[in-house]
Amino acid sequence: MDSPQITANLGRLFAKGARIVLWRDADGEFEEMLETLKIDGVDLRHLGSTPALALKTEIELEKPDGSFLLYEKGELPDPESDWLLDIRFYAELFAADRSTLILRELGLLEQSLRDHIAARGKFFASKERLGRAARFIEVGDNADAIDRALMTTILRADQPDMFSIVRHLLHTLDPHDLEAAPTAWQEFEKYGLVESFWSQMRSVFGYDDESPTLKALAMRLLVTDLGRAVDGGVPKALVNLVLPKKGAANAVVCIGQWRDSASLHTSYDALSGAIADLIKLSDHLGGLEIEELREARTFLAVEKFIASSLRDRIVDTADTLNIDTVRDIVARRQNGYWANAKLPSSPDAPRSALSGVYDALLSTAGFFDLRSQHLKGFASLDAKTLYDSYTAELFRFDQLYRKFCEAADLAEAAGWDILKSLRSKIEDVYGNWFLAGLAQRWGEQLDRGGLLKSWSVGQVHPQHEFFERNVAPRLKEAEDRRVFVIVSDAFRYEAAQELTGELNGRYRFTATIKSQLGVLPSYTGLGMASLLPHTSLAYSDNGNVLVDGKSSVGLVNRQKILATVGGTAILADDFMAMSKLEGREFIKPHRVIYIYHNQIDQTADTGNEDKTFQAVRTTIEELGNLVSRIINNLNGNYILATADHGFLYQEGAPTETDKNPIADKPVGTVISKKRYLLGKNLPDHAGAYHGTTAVTAEASGDMEFWVPRGTNRFHFVGGSRFVHGGAMPQEVIVPVIQVTQLKGKSAAKTRTRHVGISVLGNNFKITTSRYRFRLIQTEATSERIKPLQAKIAIYDGDEPVTNVETLSFESSSTDMNEWRQEVWLTLASQTFEKKKLYNLIVRNAETGVEEARMDVTIDLAFDNDF
Repeated sequence: MDSPQITANLGRLFAKGARIVLWRDADGEFEEMLETLKIDGVDLRHLGSTPALALKTEIELEKPDGSFLLYEKGELPDPESDWLLDIRFYAELFAADRSTLILRELGLLEQSLRDHIAARGKFFASKERLGRAARFIEVGDNADAIDRALMTTILRADQPDMFSIVRHLLHTLDPHDLEAAPTAWQEFEKYGLVESFWSQMRSVFGYDDESPTLKALAMRLLVTDLGRAVDGGVPKALVNLVLPKKGAANAVVCIGQWRDSASLHTSYDALSGAIADLIKLSDHLGGLEIEELREARTFLAVEKFIASSLRDRIVDTADTLNIDTVRDIVARRQNGYWANAKLPSSPDAPRSALSGVYDALLSTAGFFDLRSQHLKGFASLDAKTLYDSYTAELFRFDQLYRKFCEAADLAEAAGWDILKSLRSKIEDVYGNWFLAGLAQRWGEQLDRGGLLKSWSVGQVHPQHEFFERNVAPRLKEAEDRRVFVIVSDAFRYEAAQELTGELNGRYRFTATIKSQLGVLPSYTGLGMASLLPHTSLAYSDNGNVLVDGKSSVGLVNRQKILATVGGTAILADDFMAMSKLEGREFIKPHRVIYIYHNQIDQTADTGNEDKTFQAVRTTIEELGNLVSRIINNLNGNYILATADHGFLYQEGAPTETDKNPIADKPVGTVISKKRYLLGKNLPDHAGAYHGTTAVTAEASGDMEFWVPRGTNRFHFVGGSRFVHGGAMPQEVIVPVIQVTQLKGKSAAKTRTRHVGISVLGNNFKITTSRYRFRLIQTEATSERIKPLQAKIAIYDGDEPVTNVETLSFESSSTDMNEWRQEVWLTLASQTFEKKKLYNLIVRNAETGVEEARMDVTIDLAFDNDF
């Protein structure tokens, strides 16, 4: 250290109020610089050249208020003969050796730490390292705390606590070579921190091996965390890897916080997988029940085991399934770590795929639960009863089947084949039980019930009256009324029902759904024409549908037809491509705007039928965006969304038994497709329903049709899994969604918000290291009240002193008992002040906003063990 530095350090001591500073320089290293050392207002005295008694007299009698710097080299004098002994006790000590100077720079007062600082000389040789370490060192820190600050500096961590150090250190491990020493560990060795690290591992976690390694530490931390979560503890083969009780609680908290770390959880994903392979975890899970693992989040292998076990349970108990139990299991797993779709996916943590697995399992459970309510078949007293049953409930079979296939396709695309056995099960039930049973009952109404000859179902309005029933009355209300009509090709009722719920969850929107009886055959040409304003429908010789004598094929012809009522038509893609100003200019001259959307039919009917359900999902999203554009950009306040027809689709390919072959097309055939045949003077056919479009669409003329019975096809050319044109409810029950923009107080009622959360109980006093908290939703979730995912932990100020757990509050049940949830929190093994208030904090996992905060006192009657 040079003269200016020493002068500055001495000056600071006197500036802080020291009157006498004793500078010990045992080796006389700095004696020569005394001649140049000047400090204003301070008398310098060399003890080797100034008589002790004279100096004592000067300090205490002659200049009792004066400031003195006493320099001394060599060995200390014998206390019995030291005239300055009393002065030594109250003088401020100063040393210019590097260790002492570092102590002072770090703000440490304990001279006993000099040797410890000296032993860390290599670390402090760098001013940059010294500066970074100083941020983590506080007055009163001991040797262990100093070492933690050094470790934190090396790891570039944020906090100098052992949990953070362990997480950051294990973050640097190579999961493909757990034996390899990471760079950070090599620095620990270089700067003499290894022994201190293992000593603190013994103290904090109870990890005490003869030859400790980072691999073994990671293994034991993770197995101990698993042991906390499994009822009855880990399998016997792994018991020897569980840490002692004294440190187990700290292991749980440390690992839980690692999983919760936004910056470090990726290393946890990879490392936990490597450890699971190392301990052969999958071999030890057999025999465990799902309920025993309900809190387990440590390993991906456990998540796979739970998903597989739940799949087997659903298959084995399909007829007696408890849907609430399945729903609870799925919610817990998707709220957890490995199947939480709100966290990013990676090869080490395929969360989207796993979440899809659980979505598929829940859809299957819902499907089988619905089937159990209809084991005796479907009511068919008359067509109206069966029709109403479909629109009220039976459509859910189609919806749940679609959702299962969507989720299963997602999982399988990611390489997960866990659902294959379940897929064959649900495919069989959907096709051979639901569709077959529904076709039989509906077919009875078409035949003996006379539906085919009357094509009328109670008060249900026919599709060809769409404009007169839904559009014209709105236009008649006032001259400034405008109606938007979205026509989505092949958008069937079950998907429209889902869209309605989604729209009702948006601000200022209110949506209602009803149905209309579609035309038959249920194909695009006739369906689209029936939705247009018209006085009459008819067929041209080539099979095109004429609207009031005009062709209805193509956008241009439909624009001409709509122009007669002050309307126009546009394709959805073109409409969405318009700017706000362009859109307003486009609609300005018109009172009726038809927007044609074609995603499902275009996808499935052009060689991509395996993407049918993907197209349905896209359609739901795009129609929602269309409605939002109309309301938010164009101030539209009356919107109708409908379809030309529905469809049938199964992922399993049909067989020859699903085919009603036509040996020869009858004379007079005009159009022949998989699910319908149009022609004139058609004979009856044993494999087909025979009717006229005059009855089913009020189309004038003598056009007749065949549609195959049930779900059969006439031929399989050009794809056969996606079909429409026939008479099944999925094809002819056409949705009509009415969306209205709300304003004022009505709009305010549509604001969405997250469900409220309350913590049950108060005056929490924790006396054990693990404590169960109970929480409850304050209301059921709905279209306007959204689910909330929350993170829960106990905090000391800003730092958690427990594991951080995640729960989702998403129950839509009216039973308040289903609103309750519980969470177990484990306290870190540390000293807690009995009279201090800690906080249980519940935060919105997405926004970080506090949802609840409760005071907690911690009074552990015994050592905080596990």
